[in-house]
Amino acid sequence: MDSKNSLKAESIDRVAIFGYADAKEGEELFTSVVEVAKALAQAGYVVVDGGGPGVMLAASNGAKQGGGKVIGVTFYPKDALNFEGRDPKNEIDEEVITHSYVERTLRLLERGQTFVIFNGGTGTISEFGMAWGLARLYFGHHKPLILYGKFWPEIIETFKKNMKIREEEMRVFKYANSPQEVLNAIVEFEREIKQGIHKHIRIVGDVEGESSFTL
Repeated sequence: MDSKNSLKAESIDRVAIFGYADAKEGEELFTSVVEVAKALAQAGYVVVDGGGPGVMLAASNGAKQGGGKVIGVTFYPKDALNFEGRDPKNEIDEEVITHSYVERTLRLLERGQTFVIFNGGTGTISEFGMAWGLARLYFGHHKPLILYGKFWPEIIETFKKNMKIREEEMRVFKYANSPQEVLNAIVEFEREIKQGIHKHIRIVGDVEGESSFTL
């Protein structure tokens, strides 16, 4: 493996991946997620996903190809007929079972220490919105976001133009269009924290079972 691909932040170990549950193998989105998750695993990160199909399956596949570990946060729906649920093809090492969609989202946000958000539907939008909102609320000791794909700047500009977006809300994410850019972004976030570029940001360890949204 190229030495530059082994780049890893010291204080971040788990990366949660979000995206379209209906992505299919062979599609560009699915392939991109596999490549990113593989690079993350090769660099030493644990991949966190929802244990389902599509982007979640691609994330687990990539992590396994990279020799890494996968944490799957699952929800087995009874009445949510349009929720994809657990995919038996999704190979995970640790399963965190939740009892509702909201709980599942919160557990994904708790387990991940930074988030990579790919293209997706309303589920991905809700996860992105929650992650972005929490980053603003906890700004200074928040979990950073990486927005993957060339479509993201246009979406963010539309938000800026039409919504009441605060200045600090634009400082909690970076854009990426390749696996290497994802790795670079995570390390850059950590470097900014250590250098104090983001005032009051501090690096702390999260405790199992606590609802902490710090790094």
